[in-house]
Amino acid sequence: MLLENKVAVLYGAGGPIGAAVAGAFAREGARVFLSGRTKPKLDELADTIRSQGGVAEATVVDALDERAVGEYVDAIASQTGQIDISFNVIGYGGVQQPLAEISVADFLQPIANAMRSQFLTTRAAARHMTPRGSGVILAFGGGGPQTQPGLGGFKIALDAIEGLRRQWACELGPYGIRVVTLKTGGVPECLPEGFAGRDEITAGIQQATLLNRTATLGDVGSVAAFVASDQARTLTSTDVNISCGAIVD
Repeated sequence: MLLENKVAVLYGAGGPIGAAVAGAFAREGARVFLSGRTKPKLDELADTIRSQGGVAEATVVDALDERAVGEYVDAIASQTGQIDISFNVIGYGGVQQPLAEISVADFLQPIANAMRSQFLTTRAAARHMTPRGSGVILAFGGGGPQTQPGLGGFKIALDAIEGLRRQWACELGPYGIRVVTLKTGGVPECLPEGFAGRDEITAGIQQATLLNRTATLGDVGSVAAFVASDQARTLTSTDVNISCGAIVD
């Protein structure tokens, strides 16, 4: 198994991306610590993983709370003796409007949330990874040259994540810690049934690809498990593009 004996910490595990990644990590042998803001969702996911033979624990943690994140990671490290993988997939919130119309607060919200949570969760993990000389930090939803009107601060937040990823990779690389972003052109399965315009949005995501298909939640989980594993030991300070060609490098 790719992640046998690894300890993985996931933030935002109650969402569809987080759940898919948690399931993939557990199937590949990792002991998975699930965090988020909604206890019933976390408990349900943990129960599902355990019913399939995996190991999972669920805890309510606000990834924007410096003290909560630090205490959470310290407790896991004390319990297990290691932190091997940290993956933050929380939602950043914010309002998507044209820049000429959006308020300053709504514009800054996703940027501030992305930077604060990614910084806090990475720093907390790095403090335990550094003495051991190994570890993997993953982020989700990196930027690229393409954009479209009306996104407010959301696309800028994704670009900022890439800047932060480069800085962390530069500073943590000497300690054997890898930092990688996974990016997609959109995962239609994340749109709930009954969501207004769901079919049109799905068609638009698919049409933007070069392969005439989109990444699935299963794809995200499988790629994340590979990137987090020792088989991807040469990957750091980069992004892994699973957009099916929608984001052209």
